[in-house]
Amino acid sequence: MAQKYNVMIMGASYGSLLGTKLALAGHNVKLACLPNEVELINTEGARVRMPVKGREGLVEVDSRKLPGKLTADVPANLKPADYDLICLAMQEPQYRTPGARELLDAVAKSKVPCMSIMNMPPLPYLARIPGLDTNALKPCFADPTVWESFDPATMTLCSPDPQAFRPPEEKVNVLQVRLPTNFKAARFVSDKATAMLRQLEADIEVARFDPGDGKPIELPVKLKVHDSIFVPLAKWAMLISGNYRCVQKDAMRPIKDAVHSDVEASRAIYNWVVDLCVSLGADRKDLVPFEKYAAAAQSLLTPSSAARALAAGAPNIERVDKLVQLIASMKGKKLAAVDETVELVEGWLAANRKKAAG
Repeated sequence: MAQKYNVMIMGASYGSLLGTKLALAGHNVKLACLPNEVELINTEGARVRMPVKGREGLVEVDSRKLPGKLTADVPANLKPADYDLICLAMQEPQYRTPGARELLDAVAKSKVPCMSIMNMPPLPYLARIPGLDTNALKPCFADPTVWESFDPATMTLCSPDPQAFRPPEEKVNVLQVRLPTNFKAARFVSDKATAMLRQLEADIEVARFDPGDGKPIELPVKLKVHDSIFVPLAKWAMLISGNYRCVQKDAMRPIKDAVHSDVEASRAIYNWVVDLCVSLGADRKDLVPFEKYAAAAQSLLTPSSAARALAAGAPNIERVDKLVQLIASMKGKKLAAVDETVELVEGWLAANRKKAAG
């Protein structure tokens, strides 16, 4: 192994998936999270359960038994300059909360390479897309000011394609992977920072895990680094045709139903978003064909995290629906189904905020 990197990940839920993959590859990971998560992860490890081809049930990875060290701490104790790479794995509205906000600003000012694995691309990343007026996109963010100190050259985006959730009956250090696909990252502007990503990609590729029988196995969920800044945008079509269409007027439906209850309508929305990405400069071959997504959606039997958050009363969620709608309008494009989704989400948010203010 060429070099051990120190990686900080903001967010212990989804972040623990990337964190355990990096620790399995021999790198050291620090999760920035809440005090109750810190205590549990530092005593009992992060536990990630995932399906592995050819094996019955789920394989559990206990971070305490990996070659790299995975530990957790509260944001106030962390110094970005101590790390080679910083990953953003929380939901976009969470970065404005006390503690997270100050750490994010310190990350920006440190100029340490920063990789987002959020569904919502941060404003500094959007600034890397030629011809986008990022000022006009600020209304899509819960608080756009948290991104102001970033130099876009230090920010990249990694598409959070693997689907995972915290099983409600388990402790908060347990994450279960539902769809073990790959993280797809765009390169950094800097060759040096990109070389680090490619090293992490290579180390994750060759790492093997001993499930306890002395026969090491290959685990799914790899990191794939791409030269095109548009590759992580492949997630947009999935989110708009699936995740956000879980949101109905009075209830939520599973992703599978959102995609398959009217597969032709879903295909039309999906391909419209793909066309939008192509109009921004993406190469069609870098994006995922609808058939591949529709097949994966067959196994997504619960509502998306955005839909679950709305149903639970969240006053803010990530607004990729609104982002896509706004970028499309800049390009003179419009789709009734997207407008309808945005309207439904706005309706739930308004009701949730009213209830919270109650």
